Amino acid sequence: MAEAYAHDALLAIEPEGDLRAPGGAITVALCGHWEHDPPCPLAPHHTRAERDGDLVRLHVLFAAAPDREGEVRQKIEAALADPRWRLITASPGTVAPEEADHAARLAGG
Repeated sequence: MAEAYAHDALLAIEPEGDLRAPGGAITVALCGHWEHDPPCPLAPHHTRAERDGDLVRLHVLFAAAPDREGEVRQKIEAALADPRWRLITASPGTVAPEEADHAARLAGG
């Protein structure tokens, strides 16, 4: 049974850098390619990116079996170790109350 999790990261990306690129890198890491038929093979997920100057805050909402949570987090962090930006921090996040419905859909509930 899948459960919902969140992972947060702070990146330094030049202002002309593509805000969608980190989410694409995460999708490639978790699914093999950024374009694929559903469902996601390892962890259904959604990435939100918010820019503040050169900084980008990422919030990744994902669903996985509890015994695969660590694997998914490792793949997310490996995807964010990319030379197109600088990873400042990455850590487990919190599924916010307003994300509960989205999280349930990702988890198949």
